[in-house]
Amino acid sequence: MEEDFFETAVTVSNFNVSAKCKINKNFTFLYLSSVYIVVFIVGSLGNVFGLWNLCGNWKKWTSLNVFVFNLGIADLLYVFTLPFFVSYYFNEGVWIFGYDFCRLARLLFHINMYASISFLTCISIQRYLGIVHPMKMMGRLHSLRPSFYISILVWILVIIQILPHLYFTNAMKNATYCHDSTINDHVESYAPYTFTITVTGFLIPFLIIVACYTRILTVLTKNTNVDTNLKSRSIKLVFIILVLFAVCFFPYYIFRNINLLSRVWQLKGGCTQTLRNLYISYQVTRGLACMNSAINPLLYLVTNENFVSRFRQMQKKAWHTFVYLGRQNSIPEIKMLNMKQTNEQNDFFEEL
Repeated sequence: MEEDFFETAVTVSNFNVSAKCKINKNFTFLYLSSVYIVVFIVGSLGNVFGLWNLCGNWKKWTSLNVFVFNLGIADLLYVFTLPFFVSYYFNEGVWIFGYDFCRLARLLFHINMYASISFLTCISIQRYLGIVHPMKMMGRLHSLRPSFYISILVWILVIIQILPHLYFTNAMKNATYCHDSTINDHVESYAPYTFTITVTGFLIPFLIIVACYTRILTVLTKNTNVDTNLKSRSIKLVFIILVLFAVCFFPYYIFRNINLLSRVWQLKGGCTQTLRNLYISYQVTRGLACMNSAINPLLYLVTNENFVSRFRQMQKKAWHTFVYLGRQNSIPEIKMLNMKQTNEQNDFFEEL
C-alpha cells in the first residue's frame, strides 16, 4: 500500500510503539497516474525527437550539446518507467512487477533527478563562461573532449550519491507496495541521508546556478555589443532553468524533507490534520518533480538552432502526407459519385 503514511496500526521496531493515521489516498492515485501519463507522452516524444535531432547534427556539436544530450538520456531512463507506475496508481497502490523492478524504477527516478540538476548546473556554468568570459573561452567551448570527461564524472558522482538508496529498502519481497522512499523501519536513518543529499545534490548546485545567471543577466543588460540572437537564447535558457527549479525541484525537496520529519513524528504516536495536509502537499510536489522530464526538452529549442527548423519541416511533411492521403481517399468517392450521376442521366434519357 502506497505511501509514507500508513493506514493501519503498525508496530515499528525502532520505536516500539503502535501508530494509526488514516489518510484518504484517492487523490494520490488519481493525481499521480494522470501526471505520469502526460509526462510519459510529452517527455518521450520531446526527448526522442530532441536526441534524434542532436545525433543527426553531431558534427556541429559544442560542449553545450554534450550536456543537453546527457540530460535527455537521463530523462528517457526515467520516463520509460512511468507506464508501470501509472498501472500502480490505477490499481490503487498494488505493485505487480516484482521487488527488483520496484527498486530499479524508484532508483531511476532519483538518478534522473540528480543527473538533471547536475547537467543543468554544467549548462549554466558553460553559459556563464561563454558570456562573461568570452575571450578566455574562445575556441574552448567547441572542444568536446572536456565536456565528455565532465559528463562521465557527473554520472559517477550521481551514482555515488544514489548508491545508499540500495541500503534503504523501499519494498519487501512478495509485497504489493512500492514506496518512493523507504519503509517505516528505516525512516529514522533515512532522514539524515536525505538531508545530506539535499544539500549536496540540490542546494549547492542551485546556488551555483543562481550565481551564474545573476552574473549572466548583468552582463547581457549592460553590454550592448552582445549578439541579439545569443542574448535572446541566453535569456530564454535562464528562464527555463529557473522555472525548472522553482516549479519542479524546490517544492519537492522542501516537502520531501518535511514529510520525512512528519513520518518520524507520526511513528512516535502523533497524527494531526497538519500531518495529513503535509502528505497531500508532498504528493503534489512529487508530480511536479517528475514534470522536469517534460520541461527539459524545451532546452533543445534554445541550445540547438536546427531543432525548430527541423520540427517545422516534420510538421509540413506530416501535413502534406495528411492532405495527400485525404485526396487519395476522396478520389474513389468522386469516381463513384460521377458514375452514379452518369447512370442516373442514362436512365433518365432511356425513359424519354
